[in-house]
Amino acid sequence: MSNEVWKRDEVMSPCTQICVVHPETRLCTGCARSIDEISQWSKMSETERRAILEELPNRSAAPNKRRGGRKGRLQR
Repeated sequence: MSNEVWKRDEVMSPCTQICVVHPETRLCTGCARSIDEISQWSKMSETERRAILEELPNRSAAPNKRRGGRKGRLQR
C-alpha cells in the first residue's frame, strides 16, 4: 500500500479538537472559527481557507472581560 494516497497538498484545518462554541461570540473557543466556517471548511477553496487562517489570530473566541466574581456578587 502506498503512502502517497494519504498525502494531501491542501490547507490544513486549524481545528484543535477543543470544540466548544462560545455563546456570546458564536466562535469556537478552540480554533476561533464560526460554525459556518467549520461546516463549510471541506468545501472551501484554498484561497478561502487561507483568508480565514490569516484572520484567526485577530479573533477572540471568548470575551476577555470579567464576569463579576466576588466583587460583582457583593454589589447586589
